[in-house]
Amino acid sequence: MNRSLNRLSIFLFIADIVLILLGLFVATQLRILSPLGGPFALIHAKLPVYAYPFAVICWSVSLILSEAYNPQKMLRAVDEIRLVFMASFLATLIMAGTLYLTYREVSRYQFIYYYLTTTFLILFYRGLLRVYYRIFGKGRGIEPQRTIVVGAGDLGIKVAEIVLQHRRWGLDFIGFLDDDLAKQDWQPEGLEGKAVLGTVDQLIEIVRKYEVGEIYLALPSSANKRLKNVVATLQMEAVNIRVVPDYYSLALVNARFDVMGGLPMISLRAPVIDGMNRLIKQIFDLIISLLLLLVLWPVLVFIAVLIRRDSPGPALFKQQRVGENGQLFTMYKFRTMVLDAEDRQEEVIQHDDDGNVIHKHPDDPRLTRLGRFLRSTSLDELPQLFNVLKGDMSLVGPRPELPWLVEKYQPWQRKRFAVPQGITGWWQVNKREHQVMHLSTEDDLFYVYNYSLWLDIKILFMTFGALFRGY
Repeated sequence: MNRSLNRLSIFLFIADIVLILLGLFVATQLRILSPLGGPFALIHAKLPVYAYPFAVICWSVSLILSEAYNPQKMLRAVDEIRLVFMASFLATLIMAGTLYLTYREVSRYQFIYYYLTTTFLILFYRGLLRVYYRIFGKGRGIEPQRTIVVGAGDLGIKVAEIVLQHRRWGLDFIGFLDDDLAKQDWQPEGLEGKAVLGTVDQLIEIVRKYEVGEIYLALPSSANKRLKNVVATLQMEAVNIRVVPDYYSLALVNARFDVMGGLPMISLRAPVIDGMNRLIKQIFDLIISLLLLLVLWPVLVFIAVLIRRDSPGPALFKQQRVGENGQLFTMYKFRTMVLDAEDRQEEVIQHDDDGNVIHKHPDDPRLTRLGRFLRSTSLDELPQLFNVLKGDMSLVGPRPELPWLVEKYQPWQRKRFAVPQGITGWWQVNKREHQVMHLSTEDDLFYVYNYSLWLDIKILFMTFGALFRGY
């Protein structure tokens, strides 16, 4: 991106090598001193000479392949942690396989110490570096790349926010350029101190005055001619030019740049969760749902028997719901209503002051006696573990919605279907008592835009806590 960034990446790479070697040394000492695994002499813990360069190669290559030196992939601390963990896991697998085939005398405890120690050292060091750059990033010998954004519309403001978050990587956002005379000296909300410095015609003057090194062109798609003129004007200036296409505003959730046969293109509907993240989520769902079913199957059978005795009809209720990318599937629940509940739906549908449909009520007359208890405890959702095993749903995600309600959605609300729909989600653990599901799209979109395995785990723990509190 710039010289400061390159220096920082190289610095990180060299520091990681030092920590990899230090981790190997510390792991050896821990194996000797630790009581786990019994007494272990230095002569047995001592590793062959080739283990050290081999460890450096394994970890360095893994960190590079995991893009742990790519600033675009490490905007948030959680992303950097995820990438380092991925690299650590990959390096550990390679080392374990190689040592198994070449030098089996390495203690298993020593190997585990090495994995834990090295991962901790790298994460701890990078965490300290983040704190340092946040506190001392300016005025301490660091040369930031001065950056301006051409275009102070919604797209330009979004670009500015991202650039400000990249300060650690040597970017110093100083302001906007915009032809709208009403915006001159205007400061967007949330970007105090970052005003519109002038018009686009003053671009060369401002670039030279402020010694700008990076320019982001965030003009609307209708300004293609203007864009060409700006690029032509900058031909003789020593600046990096980046164009942010306005087509991103058309994206359902996740726009992605691709190249096919040398032709650049923008995917407007790229999967939010794909590749390794999707594989990890699927494996996580499979393991947890199987474990839950193994533990809870007597409870499921008992509830089914109670439902059959409480009211006429089957124990399971099947209903079409809208899943990921708008695909319909059959969702399973324990039946909580009388048999003719679907025919009596008009009895309970109401509208709020804004005209929104309210179709669920705690005092719904169609609920059975047992059904009220099952809903209040969320036990009616347990059969959806079979939907998770089938791949129709995930453990965590926005709740799958009824098709007739989805037809009433505004376009922006449909973004909630960009990820697998789940048994529990961010809405359930935050606002379940206060607002019906289809009016809580903002909570679903929070999950869509902030997905991570750690968020899934957090939501699951919060779900169990909510159940124990009497939800």
